[in-house]
Amino acid sequence: MAIDVYKMGAALDSSNASDIQKEILAVLDKEKSIILDMTDCSYVSSAGLRVMLYSYKIAAAKGNKVYLVGVSDEVRDVMSMTGFEKFFEFFNSVDEVKE
Repeated sequence: MAIDVYKMGAALDSSNASDIQKEILAVLDKEKSIILDMTDCSYVSSAGLRVMLYSYKIAAAKGNKVYLVGVSDEVRDVMSMTGFEKFFEFFNSVDEVKE
């Protein structure tokens, strides 16, 4: 199964969530799994969490996955507190992701 990489910017919030969701869905529409490279992303708002959860649901419905790479401790803590952590597999680098 093919996997594409999407490189996140410094934040995933209400200012860019809609655009990022469209870009992620474009990959998922190609029947591919996706790696969200969050190495440079230090902030995820509730709007960003919604994008991530929606992406997970779309991928799962198609038999694909959303992998998270380079998630900061702060973002991971928020994901853990909200229960989002259970939906994703976490990796330190893109090279670690294997399907």
